[in-house]
Amino acid sequence: MDHPGPPRFVAVGESVQLAPRDPDPDATYDWRVRSAPASSTIEFPEQKAVVEFVPDAAGTYQLELNAPDQTHRLTVRAFPGELAPAGRTAGASGASGYSGHQSGSARPQGETGGVSGSGSGTHSEGGGSGRPRIQLRGSIEGDELVVRADPQPHPDSDTDRDDIVVEFLLDDRDNVDADEIETEGWELRIPTAAVGDRVRIHAVAVADAYSVPDTIEFVREALPDGSGSGNALTVADEAHAADGGAVRETGFEVVRPNDPPKWATEVTLYEIYVRGFAGDGEGGSDESVFERIETRLDYLADLGVDCLWLTPVLENDHAPHGYNITDFFSIADDLGDREDYERFVEAAHERGMKVLFDLVLNHSARDHPFFRDAYKNPDSEYYDWYDWREDGEPETYFDWEYIANWNFENLAVRRHLLDAVDTWFEVADGFRCDMAWAVPDTFWRELRDRVKARDPEFLLLDETIPYIADFHDGMFDMHFDTTLYFTLRQVGRGDAPAESIVDAVEQRTAVGFPPHAAFMLYIENHDETRYLVECGDDAAMAAAGALVTLPGVPMLYGGQELGQRGRRDAIAWDDAREEFREHYARLVALREEVPTLGPDGSIERIEYGTDTDRAVAFAREGNGETYVCALNFGESPATVTLDELDVDATDLVSGESLATADGLEVDDVAVFRTA
Repeated sequence: MDHPGPPRFVAVGESVQLAPRDPDPDATYDWRVRSAPASSTIEFPEQKAVVEFVPDAAGTYQLELNAPDQTHRLTVRAFPGELAPAGRTAGASGASGYSGHQSGSARPQGETGGVSGSGSGTHSEGGGSGRPRIQLRGSIEGDELVVRADPQPHPDSDTDRDDIVVEFLLDDRDNVDADEIETEGWELRIPTAAVGDRVRIHAVAVADAYSVPDTIEFVREALPDGSGSGNALTVADEAHAADGGAVRETGFEVVRPNDPPKWATEVTLYEIYVRGFAGDGEGGSDESVFERIETRLDYLADLGVDCLWLTPVLENDHAPHGYNITDFFSIADDLGDREDYERFVEAAHERGMKVLFDLVLNHSARDHPFFRDAYKNPDSEYYDWYDWREDGEPETYFDWEYIANWNFENLAVRRHLLDAVDTWFEVADGFRCDMAWAVPDTFWRELRDRVKARDPEFLLLDETIPYIADFHDGMFDMHFDTTLYFTLRQVGRGDAPAESIVDAVEQRTAVGFPPHAAFMLYIENHDETRYLVECGDDAAMAAAGALVTLPGVPMLYGGQELGQRGRRDAIAWDDAREEFREHYARLVALREEVPTLGPDGSIERIEYGTDTDRAVAFAREGNGETYVCALNFGESPATVTLDELDVDATDLVSGESLATADGLEVDDVAVFRTA
């Protein structure tokens, strides 16, 4: 394979890591600049497979990778530095970032940090008043492939939409006659005769800054019945074959590769901390942990859960969280074996549940045999597998003492981790990617193409804190909504008004996430203090309502629905608080019953009044329907009045009328259908 992947959009001074894909660690690779802007003086070191490219002039660069199979070309478009998105720093794009937040492998205190490597675009310095956004649409019109861009200015920008510039780049990997391409404004056209089997078109919107890119893909396939597969749009046309003038049916699938799988936007996700979830089980002490967890699957199905995220299940250094891995190819002995894991996945599938594998790629445990061999031993064959400090200690984050960072400039490391990806892809429906901010984006892009080529419906969920808009550019389908998480904590403690929750949702647009990005909503996980411990029962009930009424995919951490107080303790099944379980069951069921509360609905601000800043109201609109949602994080009922919307006072959560002489009385969460 070797080709380094899709073209890249960056700004002058930003760093782009370049690397061959599916690499042979024993092969020789060599980068060179084929063409560059006239003022550029960039040169690459000789025979180095992984390099950092920092454009020194605005314009288009044509780079070449000499690989064992052939010479590959890569286009990089560099914008002037003033168009770099806010929060982006020179030398950071494409390299391991620094998030400033703990992962499963440790929990440092008092650590804070800035934006990760690719930048979130959350601040105003640089990039004018913020990033525009773009979404591409593709169609086949007669004998032409047509791509139309829908750019949108940043909500705080003075730029008129008509003044936004759209720049297109074709993928260097595809066979296209470039002389046949026509672009005019926001539209690109290619004659079907100028395309081989496939063409990918990438584009950005440019205003005060440049946007997260979007991509449209046209794939030519033999389509005897004129139909397509999957969720792609398919258009068939007739073409004359070369063999005697016979007519055959051919066509193009129009694919939006950056859209998340539809199933993933509709699920209720549940995190299982594997060494605490099932206790001692109900079937005897000889059961594996996977078998014990399986005994709870019917309970989860009844709750409405249809996707499971298991904390790491691989062999580790015996820290119970499992994030310090010592063998990337073996199931941890204390959990069972691979057959036990596969039987668990099959049992989940039988109940209509998907399973996410927790993928840990930034580091290994220091107990990993490769690290033990390499430590203080420069002659070790594994010494260059790790990043080292000048004092001979391994690079890591937050002074974590049990892990060591991989060296992603080493092709053997990439090969090792890609092989692990291939191994666990076979027995999962998606990856939850740990510390995604700390892995080079070149690797994530390769991983995405690798798994999506085999299963376009495979889910990639990133943990980046704070979230990073650029991670939706050919890397991940869904993102931890860290902004909403922190806001819900502030609101729950009484440190911020409830209306700031709507601000947090709108922040997704403000930082530049494209309209098709998906988000996972959560109020706690294995790294965090339980929400009800920090914020109290009343706020916890309202926060549960936020998970199912705000746009995104709700995630429950094991025991959250039972009023569990311990962060990583065994689930206290016998002491479950029934009022919490019933509350969550009603909310999850309501999200299933009302599609507008899910991916089909937008969120809209409305005019409302309350007698407390602990309450907020907003609308969800979609499918020709409008629902009003109200959340109250206070200890006492809140009275909510609506100035412009007429609603049925029957609360869809409780089934009771909440009408009073003064307005609608809301205890924690209520949903009303507009009249």
